[in-house]
Amino acid sequence: MKHNVGGIDRVLRIVVGLVLIGLAATGTVSWWGWLGVVPLVTGALGWCPPYALLGFNTCAMKK
Repeated sequence: MKHNVGGIDRVLRIVVGLVLIGLAATGTVSWWGWLGVVPLVTGALGWCPPYALLGFNTCAMKK
């Protein structure tokens, strides 16, 4: 797996994932808050399957 999720994108995914999981755990939102696992995992791994399928890459270019 080649990384296709860059720095800012990774941080945003992790933050959004943690917020959604936290809201679901406290009962603020219903079951859909647990979908925060998806951005959390993709941010932690640095690889996103839809990005790979569509050819997107938010990683910085190497010189």
